Amino acid sequence: MMKLFRMLKPYRVGVVFVLLAVFVQALTELYLPTLMADIVDEGIAKSDIPYIWQIGGLMLGVALVGMVCSIVGSYLSARVSMGFGRDLRSKVFSHAQRFTLKEFDKFGTASLITRTTNDITQVQQVLIMMLRMLAMAPMMMIGGIIMAVSKDAKLSLVLVVVIPILALLILVLGRSALPLFKAMQKKIDRLNLVLRENLTGIRVIRAFGREDSERKRFDEASRDLTDTAIRVNKLMAAMMPAMMLILNFSTIAIIWFGSIRIDAGDMQLGNLIAFIQYAMQILFSLIMVSIIFVMVPRASVSAGRINEVLEAAPDIEDAPSPKTVAERGHLEFRDVSFSYEGAEAPAIEHISFDAKPGEVTAIIGGTGSGKSTLVSLIPRFYDVSSGAVLVDGVDIRELSQESLRHKIGYVPQKALLFSGSVAENIRYGKEEATDEEIREAARIAQAAEFIDGLDEGYDAPVSQGGSNLSGGQKQRLSIARALVRRPEIYIFDDSFSALDFKTDARLRSALKQETKDSTVLMVAQRVSTVMDADRIIVLDQGRVAGIGRHSELMRTSDVYREIVSSQLSEEEIAAGLEEEVQ
Repeated sequence: MMKLFRMLKPYRVGVVFVLLAVFVQALTELYLPTLMADIVDEGIAKSDIPYIWQIGGLMLGVALVGMVCSIVGSYLSARVSMGFGRDLRSKVFSHAQRFTLKEFDKFGTASLITRTTNDITQVQQVLIMMLRMLAMAPMMMIGGIIMAVSKDAKLSLVLVVVIPILALLILVLGRSALPLFKAMQKKIDRLNLVLRENLTGIRVIRAFGREDSERKRFDEASRDLTDTAIRVNKLMAAMMPAMMLILNFSTIAIIWFGSIRIDAGDMQLGNLIAFIQYAMQILFSLIMVSIIFVMVPRASVSAGRINEVLEAAPDIEDAPSPKTVAERGHLEFRDVSFSYEGAEAPAIEHISFDAKPGEVTAIIGGTGSGKSTLVSLIPRFYDVSSGAVLVDGVDIRELSQESLRHKIGYVPQKALLFSGSVAENIRYGKEEATDEEIREAARIAQAAEFIDGLDEGYDAPVSQGGSNLSGGQKQRLSIARALVRRPEIYIFDDSFSALDFKTDARLRSALKQETKDSTVLMVAQRVSTVMDADRIIVLDQGRVAGIGRHSELMRTSDVYREIVSSQLSEEEIAAGLEEEVQ
């Protein structure tokens, strides 16, 4: 947790003023019992009314100073802790933005959300308490002991017995609670995961009638968290009654032995009253520490989880001196192999091909053949295990990630839209795009027709994930988002699968003119989508099973012929070959 508190440097002035306010408040609270003792011993005992008014007025002034310091300290500690929480959230979010897909796979989306929200809130709350209570408690304890001893040293022996008992109780309960707090955070992760899957997969759940099983799964995760929370709270609930019991017995002991000393003439009544108040301050300072001990174990677990994220070095880093390239999108794979972490076999291996500007390179293959894996290496979502991917003759590992991705217009396999308007989603590809550029991109992507049909047109709202649009509409907006960027390399990862054949054909025809100076990579399941490509790469179990044009592959590749025959009739195959020859 101390690593995180290094981020308090910008707030050091605020922290100093909080500590100063707490120090003055502690002094006022320690001074009040002495004034009370003076009123009893000098004013009441001697019936000196003016003295009572004088000391009473002084007590009122001291109490007002303490109140002002308490308000100022609370306000400043809240500002410091809220600012710290904001900065920490921003830092965790920014760091996670640099993660590769490998780190996201390692932590999990649900866990990253918990760490950025719940865990940071835990640390933030403890910081508020530490700035106030943890600073106040030692001052009150040390000051209380000094003042109590000054009133009656022998009576202070009661505190010598009580304080170690309280401290031992706090230590035992704190150590017992720590492993339970660790378990709680993991179970919160699990609950978030189940909830997130349930909400995002609601259509599938309802389609298969699995509401009851999902409700049961959620209840199990919730009950597991509840059981652990109850165990923790039982421990914490036992702490306060035990402390109050010790506190009350301490008061009885002080009054008992104090009355004996007053009867013997060794102590005045006012000093006994002051001593009781100092004893309460000492013991309450220990209770303050115990409250912090309740929260610190959980916060320390949260801090450890936050540090895990901040200390996780992204698997992909920019080269120390990134190179720049002057050409226009020439892409080359040189004997590329890639394996996912923990996988027994490579996802792709020994892939080599060239894709030049003005050419369309199509990638086709069966499910699990490595098509999406191959194209995900180009924007460096993952780094190759061996071999090299080159853009304009330069290994992409020697380019900065920003400059590399600026060259690429990527349309993912699963169309993902963001909450906002239609125009904002298209402009996501190019922040400074004009309205005319947005409309042109939509026209080429065959999205203009359905957009114009919306009540608000390009200002029509898009819900989270684009759930208020059809699959084909989402795909066309994703394509428009890439087109407005006008990149050097287009990557269409099975981006036409939700389109009907007519829209697919119109879109590919419009793309030819738009992408004539760019390199186009097109992953597809449909043979009709790739037949016109300048180059077709056939993948089978992660290896190249053929490279060439449609007619060439029909002669040389068994895998390609099998794919074609599974989708087209003999008449369509013959017509396609004739068209290519012409």
